[in-house]
Amino acid sequence: MKKLFTLVLALLLALSLAACGGGAGTGERVVRYGLSNAWDSLMPYNSPSGSNYSRIIYDKLYDRLAYVHADGTLDPRGAASWESADGGYAVLFHLDEGAAFHDGTPVTAAHWADTIALLTDPDCPTLGRGAFAVLAGTDDNGAAVEGETLGAEAVDTYTLKLTFKAPTTPEDFLLDKNREYYVLPTHLLEGTDPAELMTLELWEAPIGSGPCKFVSETPGSQLVLEANGDYQLGAPGFDRLVITVIDKSNLLTSLIAGDLDYYAFGGNVSVEDAQVAREAGLTVVEGTVPNYFYELMLNNETIPSAQVRRAIDLALDKATLCFQSAQGLGEPAASDLTPGTGYDSGLTWSRDVEGAKALLEQGGYDGRTYTLACTSTRAGLAALMQQELAEAGISVVIETVDSATLFAGMADGKYDMAIASHTPGALPLWFTESRFTQGNNIFHVADLTPYADFIAAIKGEGDPAARQALVAEFQAFLAEERPFIPLWFSRTLHVQSPAVDGIDYPSSTFSNENVWDWEYRSG
Repeated sequence: MKKLFTLVLALLLALSLAACGGGAGTGERVVRYGLSNAWDSLMPYNSPSGSNYSRIIYDKLYDRLAYVHADGTLDPRGAASWESADGGYAVLFHLDEGAAFHDGTPVTAAHWADTIALLTDPDCPTLGRGAFAVLAGTDDNGAAVEGETLGAEAVDTYTLKLTFKAPTTPEDFLLDKNREYYVLPTHLLEGTDPAELMTLELWEAPIGSGPCKFVSETPGSQLVLEANGDYQLGAPGFDRLVITVIDKSNLLTSLIAGDLDYYAFGGNVSVEDAQVAREAGLTVVEGTVPNYFYELMLNNETIPSAQVRRAIDLALDKATLCFQSAQGLGEPAASDLTPGTGYDSGLTWSRDVEGAKALLEQGGYDGRTYTLACTSTRAGLAALMQQELAEAGISVVIETVDSATLFAGMADGKYDMAIASHTPGALPLWFTESRFTQGNNIFHVADLTPYADFIAAIKGEGDPAARQALVAEFQAFLAEERPFIPLWFSRTLHVQSPAVDGIDYPSSTFSNENVWDWEYRSG
């Protein structure tokens, strides 16, 4: 009975997709797009989760200033070009004069400035205000401060000026915040009470300026978009994009069956499923830029000796751990700097058990047993770590918890170590900047001053060579203190769409997809 029920569900799913896909008999070019989790709002500043599943939707309906590639390079999008101003405290964005909202209204600098002014209004109940906290004239929560000039100005019709609290290069801002900034049709919002912004009917059938236009929505289930033929970077090579929420386990099978043409975030696939895809005749390609960074979080309060923390680093066989996790699609890490992004720590990794033993003695390790927290999916990794640490004389007991409990436990100081992974960024401070602050001292470092000083110096340095030197110096300091242990970076595999050409698979990691370059082909 259970098997029959499963088959019926699969048949219903296939019929549902077929009913809206392919454009059979209609002459329409319809791209059937799978998404494993639903968006939670069509208003880009009102997402309770702030998840990439929502951002990937906003990316199509609304415009962003730039397009971010997987390697951290940038292409024009809403802005045709940009440059620093005011001694590095501001950026001038020269907007693409061909950009227009879906109702035909040209997108101007005033639209961008008015969007930011509206969202930073303290009365506006936006859930995305924190992204504006970097701008001058805002408080730590991104709300405009009364009596201060907001750092968002329309210099002229097509020049937007953003002014920051600290020196910020255009590249740093875009890599960090591009996916958080969208331009709204403020010409349709004149006279709107900021307190009522999120409840407008406009967000039920939104008008943006992105490469796709809204057609219809079945909340939590399906979203139908059509190509914006007037998009400034070019019209997408399809007529409709039908986005359907499908269980993650069914994405690849739906692609193989021909019920989907593509699924979100580059069609990521595991090593095991990649073989299934190849056997089905699909092409699988390896990502060129890492999409995961693994670390061993350390509690610097319960492991106060830097020598002991460095001993833990030396005792781990990162190559073996990486192979078990990434299955040949990764490499051990000596730092948190993402490979391929132009920044080099100058550090190398090698296991040294005898060196670890010597450091333990120097650090006064008393043989105590440390608690290592992990999620159930990483229990095998934890067991291997436990064995490797024991070879150096370090005793560890494993505690398996869910992800939320793991991070909460590290924040509360309950655990001594924890295995974590993150989506890496192209900026040199993508990992460290948010983890060495009074508000998020998750490693329980006693004195954050040297970390804060390094971070401020790197953020304020505009000269590339001088910045690289500061980055290397900071990484050397981290290697000496070892407040956390970088483990490895891993890449992913992408299943290429059998029906759509022009997809930039790796760059979907940044929650942007180059749909204006997509070209649907039948057969």
